[in-house]
Amino acid sequence: MSGTLTLVPTPIGNLSDISPRCRQALEEADFIAAEDTRVTLKLLNHLGIKKPLVSYYEHNKEFSGRKIVERILAGENCAQVSDAGSPAISDPGEDLVRLCAESGITVTAVPGPCAAITALSISGLPTGRFTFEGFLSTTKKTRAAHLKSLQEERRTMIFYEAPHKLCATLTDLEQAFGAQRRISLCRELTKLHEEVLRMTLREAVAYYAEQPPRGEFVLIVEGAPEAREEGVSMEAALARIAALTESGVSKKDAVRQVAQETGLPKNALYDAAVKGEA
Repeated sequence: MSGTLTLVPTPIGNLSDISPRCRQALEEADFIAAEDTRVTLKLLNHLGIKKPLVSYYEHNKEFSGRKIVERILAGENCAQVSDAGSPAISDPGEDLVRLCAESGITVTAVPGPCAAITALSISGLPTGRFTFEGFLSTTKKTRAAHLKSLQEERRTMIFYEAPHKLCATLTDLEQAFGAQRRISLCRELTKLHEEVLRMTLREAVAYYAEQPPRGEFVLIVEGAPEAREEGVSMEAALARIAALTESGVSKKDAVRQVAQETGLPKNALYDAAVKGEA
């Protein structure tokens, strides 16, 4: 009889967030598959738990995943953890779950800490509908295509970002979504220096140009505004563009934003705005 795979979330900062069920799952496992065994060992030492650890992360997941599945099929129970938060969410655990499912292995999950949901809940932005986008690609072309595909996304968007990449990412978000799109920047969640900043994308770019980013970030970005009722006049739309540009928004961003708000064609709005300046 085969064993099971249990996904065990770990604290995203505060070790007190480990639940009794998570502790029990780790204690009952025959072995633990860890993203970074050194990080997991610290947690196990804190909990007073001794278990065999196997390395399972992005660059060894193909080989290690097969070995883990073999052990589970042989009857061992495996607990899988990431360095912080819920395994399989923006994490190679996704592939381990797939391998186990394909092999008919029972997969269970213990609920617990998740940075994306924690940040969303305190962001001050709409939480009813949202999309998790994880880390943006470091490849310029892929990143641009990803953001372009989200320009009309009406749901609140969730991104993860490292501090050394934050400034470039904020600039790319402003270019894709417009200067006035709202964002909540959540960093060091559950830790001593937890901070949530709520501002526009333009303000965020300016703020972190002066303030070096520190800590891991979850970015909660407002979705595209709902299109207004049809029949909005071109004159009213141009007045809105003029008001936005007077507040410091570039003409290109202002046109994009008003096109989203009114449903009027972006090219027609831009041509009319330029003609009105002539």
